Formats: sequence, C-alpha cells, structure tokens
Amino acid sequence: MIKTLCSMILSAFLLTGNPAYAGTTPEQDDQHTEKSELRAPVTILISIDGFRPDYLERGITPNLSALAASGVYGPMRPSFPSKTFPNHWTLVTGKTPDHHGIVGNTMEDSQRPGEVFRMATKDPFWWSQAEPIWITAEKQDVRTATMFWPGSEVDFNGIRPADWWPFNEKLSNDRRVNAVVDWMRRPADIRPKLVTLYFDTVDTAGHYHGPAPSEKLHAAISAVDFEIGRLKQQLDALEQPVNFVIASDHGMTETAPDRIIHLDKIMARDQYHMVEDGNYAGLEPLEGKEAALRAAFLRPHENMECWDRENIPADFAYGKNARVPSILCLPKIGWVVYQDVPEWMTGIGGGHGYDHRAPDMMAFFLASGPAISAGDQLPVFDNVNVYSLVAKLAGIKPLASDGSLAPFEPSLKP
Repeated sequence: MIKTLCSMILSAFLLTGNPAYAGTTPEQDDQHTEKSELRAPVTILISIDGFRPDYLERGITPNLSALAASGVYGPMRPSFPSKTFPNHWTLVTGKTPDHHGIVGNTMEDSQRPGEVFRMATKDPFWWSQAEPIWITAEKQDVRTATMFWPGSEVDFNGIRPADWWPFNEKLSNDRRVNAVVDWMRRPADIRPKLVTLYFDTVDTAGHYHGPAPSEKLHAAISAVDFEIGRLKQQLDALEQPVNFVIASDHGMTETAPDRIIHLDKIMARDQYHMVEDGNYAGLEPLEGKEAALRAAFLRPHENMECWDRENIPADFAYGKNARVPSILCLPKIGWVVYQDVPEWMTGIGGGHGYDHRAPDMMAFFLASGPAISAGDQLPVFDNVNVYSLVAKLAGIKPLASDGSLAPFEPSLKP
C-alpha cells in the first residue's frame, strides 16, 4: 500500500512539478515543438507548366500576385525548343538543351538505335549528360525532396532525392501540396532543405482551350493559385520560412485547324524517318535519301523554315548535340506541322515549341522569401540562370552551367 502511494506521489510530481511536463498533452507537445523551433529557411522550386507571364495580370491570382509584390517577378526567356522536358531540365541543370542532352520531348540517339526517348523514359542513359540540382545537393549532404519534376525519378549512379514521388497526373494538386507540407512537419534532421513541386493543369487547359481568357483556363489558373496560397498559409502556421522560386517552362500561343502544314504535301512519308512533329518537325533521312530529303525541305516554305542541324540559327543555341534531328522545320508561331493531324485538333487550342524569343513563348518567373528583397519587375532574362539562384538559396555549391546569378544579385538580401 505504501509502495503504491509513493509511486502515485512520484508520478504526480513528474507530471506537475517538473516544468517539462506541466499541464501538457502529447498533442500540445507536438504543437509546441513545431512552433517553438527556430527553423532555417527552405527553398521550394515550383513549376506551373505553361503559365504565361500575362496570366498574372488577369485578376485571378491573388496569392501569386501577393508573392510577386513581396519579391521579384517577370517574363523569362525559355530555351529552344520551348517544350516541357527540355526546359524543365534546363531549370535544374543551368544548361541549354544542346548541353544537357534533353533536346526534345521526343528524341533519338544513334548510340541506342531503335529506341525512342519519350516523356515517360526513366533510363539514366538519356538523362546523364547533365546532373540535376537535387543530385548535386544530395552529394553535398543537402536533403532534397521532389513532388514531381521531369527527370526526378531517374537514378544517378545510385543517388536519388531523399524523398521522391513517381509522376502520376491523376494525383490532384491539393495532394501534391499536402505531401510538401508533410515533409515540412518532419524533425529538422530529416526535413528537406530543397523541394520541387510541379503543377501541370494550367498547361493542359491551355492546350485544349488556348491562352485567351476562358472559363476553363481561368479555372485551372485560379486552382493552382489557390493551392500555392494554401501551401504558404500552412507553412506560415508551422513558422517555416520559405524562399519560393516559381517558374514556368514556356508560354502558350493559339493554334487552329486552318493553320496546319501537311508534311505529306512536301515529301512522301516513306522517303524519310520522322522523329517528331507538331509545333516543329524533326526529320532523319533514310539510307540513300539524304539528298532528296534536303532538296524537299531545305527550300522556302510559305509558313515554315527548315534547316539542317549544322545551320540552325546561332541565336537558338541548338544543333551541336547529336540528338538534334538532322533536319529541323520550324513553323511560324501558331502554325503546326503534321503527318497525321490529331483527332483532338478540331478547334481553337494552344501550343508551344516555337522560337523561344517570341512574346507568346515567354515563361513566367517569381522569387519571394526571406532572402529576396521586394523590387520591381525584372528585365527579361534567360532561364539558364534560375539554377544558380536556386543553388544560392539552398546553400548548394553549383556545378558549371550556362547561366549565372547576375540577373538576381540586385534582389538578394545581404
């Protein structure tokens, strides 16, 4: 009896007399730990695929607009071709497609005859010409996590992001944000310091409905803006400082069924091999047909210009990589080139892949957070520079790249 009473008194002292236990519950302890911890800033790189800079001006993006007002933003020149995979890889390697090797959404390589790179390809062979920032970070003991990004599922000699999710377009935007918030709830030793987050729904809406104001496009833009606002709100509740870098890979322009170039009217399809068509065409000669292919395509066309790989204009910084097709045909912006016109192309839509200097192809950029000073709109810059900024913010020593920190230096706090 006395022993039991002593145990009860000791337990009461431990729960009430010891300040560490006074008046708390497990739930309160968790909340106290989350909010009392002095957290180091994390860097979150967000891609809004297909987000044009002028979408910010349509009065439907209160959260992005607030971040822009507290930081810096502006139009950003993508790399050529203004396609999804080449430009996402540029953003995380700091290199042009010619130098990082992802020269198109679809491509071929003479070292792998009979194989075709497509957007679901995870074979490291295709990705190994450049190292993405999350691999460099992991090598430097900077923990990373990727909630989708082209190439983020690829194994680099046994190294991956510490946390990564395989891409699933059916995973809703709110669940993507929830995963990032869950990572930020972790203890400091396993909390990522660099995170990527990818939204594809604005690009999808732009393809189906075009970039002009419409109910469905604006619904997609507003939904992504809402999720970014929710992400910031939840991280603010955790007292987690964040340097946001928000970018798109390219812009979007209007396409229409009356602006189609038919390849079969230029040369019979059994006379050459087509690598890719759509917003541009990549062609390879069949054996013995080299001269015929050049004669058919390297001549004036009404709404399209073609070059052999060696003579692609220098301003494109494209054509030195062997994966670039032997013949590149680029339509005027808004025109498309096909062998077989897709069934869905029956009305006004949207496309990209054109001259990266065209106004409609401009990408969007925004940076906001404790390391960024509020400032005016930035002058147009090339997207190869974003890599250097993300490395700086995340405390990563960057590899050599085609860009620099120069466009952002005036906006960085000391």
